[in-house]
Formats: sequence, C-alpha cells, structure tokens
Amino acid sequence: MSNYIEVLAIVEGKTEQIFIESLLRSYLAEKMIFISATQVSKPGQKGGDVRFERVKNDLALHLRQRTDTYITTFVDYYGTKEWPGLDRVAPNASPEQIAACIHQATKEEVDVLFREQQAERRFIPYMAIHEFEALLFSDSAALAAELDIDEGNVSNVLAECGEPEAINNSPHTAPSKRLDQWSRNGKFAKTTTGMAVAQKIGITKMRQMCPLFNNWIDTFETIVGEPA
Repeated sequence: MSNYIEVLAIVEGKTEQIFIESLLRSYLAEKMIFISATQVSKPGQKGGDVRFERVKNDLALHLRQRTDTYITTFVDYYGTKEWPGLDRVAPNASPEQIAACIHQATKEEVDVLFREQQAERRFIPYMAIHEFEALLFSDSAALAAELDIDEGNVSNVLAECGEPEAINNSPHTAPSKRLDQWSRNGKFAKTTTGMAVAQKIGITKMRQMCPLFNNWIDTFETIVGEPA
C-alpha cells in the first residue's frame, strides 16, 4: 500500500488557494494526502476566465519537476471560455454530465501533451461546477448565519436547483452572484466571509452535499489505498 501522496493543485485564484491551504490541507493530511496550491502563474485574464493555454504552461512546469507528485486543477466552470471539452457540453447538461465531459477531454489532452511525464498516471483534472462558491451552499444555516440573512433564502435556492453544484451559472444566478445579492455592500468577501463559512461547514459536509467535489477527493483517497 502507498504510505502517502503529495498533490499540487493549480488553482484559479487566491480564494481557491486559501481554501486549500487553510481548510482542505489539514483534512487531507489526516488521510496521508499532502496537498499544496499554486495560482496560475501568468497575470491577467481574471474574472472567471482562466484559459487552458495558461494552465498548460503550469502543468508543464510542475509535471517536469518531480515524478512522484500528483498534479490537479481547481478552476471554475462558470465564465470559462477556452478549455478542452467546452464545445462538447450539451445544452442543459447536468453537473455530472458537464464534469464528465470536461474532465475526460482535459485528461485526454494533458495525457498526450505530457506523456513522457507520466501524466496519464499523475494528472487529476477537477473543474468546480459551477464555481467554488457553490460549496458554501452545503449548509444553509451556516451560510445564512454568516451573512445575517433568513435561512429560507438559501433553502429556496437549494430547493429550486436540487443541490449546491447544480446552482445555475448565468450572470445573475451563479452562486457568486447570489452571494453578492445577499451581502450588505453588494459584494461577497470570498477570502474572508467565504472562508469563515467554509470553516463552519467543514469538508465532510461539503463532500456529503457536493458529489463532484467528493469524487475529486475520493480519487486521492483511492490512490493512497492502491498497492505501491
């Protein structure tokens, strides 16, 4: 059995990096999964439009540095305009269908690009559907309490959409846009209020409520459990 694994996550921005380093890292360390995060290195193209052309350079850098680490991504589907598999996503596709399409296409392209670096074994794609903020809807009471709003506001969204990862991705109804609407100054503070909510909810509850996020973590757990 493998004793442990090291994982580097190439993330979209500061919010995802803080989430991994302040919350997910300690949770996974107990499972002998040691994760760190690095933001996409090239500046510019912010605002939910992280392009694969940028991430590809980071993948090349980190896959070539060591052969015993695993590399993953953590970017938002919402707002993404250039990424493998986007053109294959069917209209009105479910979160599971979107993730399956994007992850398969990304894996195929990265495996070809970095075959010599054993990308087929070492690369684990993850695109948050629809965006990181969806995880904060995993506990309506915790989110409502932190925002000082009626819990019914959150519960109604979940009842309408079915689950956090199904909260739709229009410019008005994406998880981040709903959080902005509920915030007193019209802008949700992702790196402060968002992390406070995430801490209250915890990774275990997020995994229970967000199956795609759970599948991502389960992939690491499976690797640790595989024979060395």
